Amino acid sequence: MPRTLAWHETLEVHELVASQTVFLVRCKSSLKNVTEPRLKELYTFSARALEKNIRELLPFYSQAPREDEAEEEEERQTGVGFQAGELLVTSKSAVRNYAIAITETATPALRNVLVRHLNSAIDLHARVFHYMYENGLYPAYHLRELLSNDVKNANRALRMRESEE
Repeated sequence: MPRTLAWHETLEVHELVASQTVFLVRCKSSLKNVTEPRLKELYTFSARALEKNIRELLPFYSQAPREDEAEEEEERQTGVGFQAGELLVTSKSAVRNYAIAITETATPALRNVLVRHLNSAIDLHARVFHYMYENGLYPAYHLRELLSNDVKNANRALRMRESEE
């Protein structure tokens, strides 16, 4: 059995860690505003589950294939990078959700609306990606840096107290 992950596995792990980190930060930030006890319990449960998922996935980063890179780029702006990443994850989820919804649609008028929405979501995703790439916030062609950013952001989210924003 290989000692490293395949490239496609590595990218899926990256997607899972990056999106769950965004959800964990959002969940922990929102928790202080949740007053209904059962809902608060659900938020707490969700945060714990996300933390567990991230902790179980992070060890696989050491098994990621390595690419040759001459030098590391500068540290990115955490606030802007995270905000843009949140928008990227959200737009990617919209693309997936609309694509799934279209496969369940029998009504032509609804299908037309969903296709328009899907195309808009695809356009937004592309715009956000290009913004991030052009501003050095998404090192799409540098796997080591991409994964390093995931680990840094995931660890920051794991350390975050539930009342922080």
